[in-house]
Amino acid sequence: MPAELIRLYEENPDQDKIRKIAATLRDGGVVIYPTDTVYGMGCDIMNVRAVERICKIKGINPKKHNFSIICADLSNISQFTKVISKPVFKMMKKGLPGPFTFILEASNQVPKILHSKKKTLGIRVPDHNVPRMLVEELGHPILTTSINDEDEVIEYSTDPELIFEKYQHLVDVVIDGGYGQNIASTVLDCTGYEVEVLREGLGKLENLE
Repeated sequence: MPAELIRLYEENPDQDKIRKIAATLRDGGVVIYPTDTVYGMGCDIMNVRAVERICKIKGINPKKHNFSIICADLSNISQFTKVISKPVFKMMKKGLPGPFTFILEASNQVPKILHSKKKTLGIRVPDHNVPRMLVEELGHPILTTSINDEDEVIEYSTDPELIFEKYQHLVDVVIDGGYGQNIASTVLDCTGYEVEVLREGLGKLENLE
């Protein structure tokens, strides 16, 4: 059965649609959704089969891949990460919600399938109502990975209708939130002595100072 295309924009997302999509996630579904940067593909992090499905769709080896999760805010991240230093937490408070991914040490609460050899986890709190409301409705974070484009010049797919065309037989729901960005989040590795920029993206470092 092909995926459902659901229109859901950032301003005042329809709560009934959010509930419906969260129920799909709860049942092990895979969903494509807009964020404040590029379109993402995600599932319930507690559902091993759903995580395996995403790995298969994207050709990811779960043992080698560094996964990221979307949280609704910073209140529940301590459950999934080890102790965060004060300077890093200060940066996170300044940068989130926003276009940053903070790589932190994963706690034992993180499902085993998400444990790469590095035992790290990326934390995302997008400045976009749709993914944050989905997380709130679901009750815990969702795994997130970006939707890449096959065109080498255009790194990420931005048109939800083209995304739907490509993924309709692979996922359960594609959320049409309008055109997405073509620049991903800025990735900051916070596991070492100093914060290291792994990827420069939409997030500007001066905003964290």
